[in-house]
Amino acid sequence: MKKLLILGAGTAGTMMANKMKRKLKKGWSITIIDKDNIHDYQPGYLFVPFDINTPEEIRRTKREYIASGIDFVISEIANIDWDKQEVTTTSAGKFTYDILIMATGCDIRPGEIEGLQEGWGKDIHGFYRFDDCLALRAALNQFTGGKLVISIAEMPIKCPVAPLEFMFLADWWFHQRGIRDKVEIELVTPLSGAFTKPVATGILTEAARAKNIKITPNFALGSVDHEKKVIEAYDGTQVGYDLLVSIPPNFGSEVMINSGLADPMGYIPVDKHTLQPKDRDNVWVIGDGTNVPTSKAGSVAHFEGDVLEENIMAYVEGMTQHERFDGHTNCFIESGFGKAYLIDFNYETEPLTGHFPLPSVGPLSLLGDTTMNHIGKLMFKWIYFNMLLKGAWLGPHTMNMAGKNEVRKAA
Repeated sequence: MKKLLILGAGTAGTMMANKMKRKLKKGWSITIIDKDNIHDYQPGYLFVPFDINTPEEIRRTKREYIASGIDFVISEIANIDWDKQEVTTTSAGKFTYDILIMATGCDIRPGEIEGLQEGWGKDIHGFYRFDDCLALRAALNQFTGGKLVISIAEMPIKCPVAPLEFMFLADWWFHQRGIRDKVEIELVTPLSGAFTKPVATGILTEAARAKNIKITPNFALGSVDHEKKVIEAYDGTQVGYDLLVSIPPNFGSEVMINSGLADPMGYIPVDKHTLQPKDRDNVWVIGDGTNVPTSKAGSVAHFEGDVLEENIMAYVEGMTQHERFDGHTNCFIESGFGKAYLIDFNYETEPLTGHFPLPSVGPLSLLGDTTMNHIGKLMFKWIYFNMLLKGAWLGPHTMNMAGKNEVRKAA
């Protein structure tokens, strides 16, 4: 019996387990390992503070989305040895494999910034974990005016558009409560603008300006003084706050560092097209735990998964692996008042204006602020639980330029 072992039962790991269960013939076993049986719809973390999603709507179990016949092991991972093709857990023993898929993700680390952890849960909150988004909901409901600062410590972060969504939703939320004129909103970011790409940055910066949201760029966060309610950059620049919504540094799994497989931030180096570590023809890495130069987002894991599915089967059948990941990413960006933007890009092409998925028709608008995009964002939760996690094919994994308005450089 040959063995496929998957580390991590989040979005990427669950999706791959279900895909490979359908593809692999008799003679293969599939085991997936994770530390717990809780599966959260992570895009919903952003909606809970504004009562768009309830906590119950975004929390499920992992087991219910893992296909029958797949062995689900709940245990912490203690060590991964690629040479021995062996994974050691803290409570379930050792597991050998013929093929390994690593989908261990990333998480926030408030302790990496001086003073940030000390103020966490007081006047400092986040929305990248379930408990944090609940605490933030309570803090927002109690907030009656003052300065709200959204602070990105450093890049990369999971879902890099989420801080933009939060500031837009906060603007809407305070309008709904009738206190927007009593609240200053400021995004403080290490980036040179609202986003990483010029066209999107221009559009999103103008949207922030129109909503009276200040963006402070090039701010390399060095420390937080939660008693004085001040964040300070390494160059000494300070920004005060009454309520701080923090996006701390994001790190990959600590066990990857301890196993000698990752860079100092816990991200596993892979070929950005094949998603394989150097000289490891039976190991693939998918999702937020890689060092690939694109967003750490669910859509990336989805598109990567289609590449892995084809290439793993080619490997199993002794054939050449032809599929390549092009960095394809698409993300909705909630802009408040029942509207949203949509961006679609890859390694080579930045987000552009246009229509998606059909040229001239859409019905979604690229970098357009529309109600239909908002409806698409809300619908995705159903697609996520009923199709994506189950490994369904949702369309080509490569980016299509049809319907996009390309940027023309001056001659």
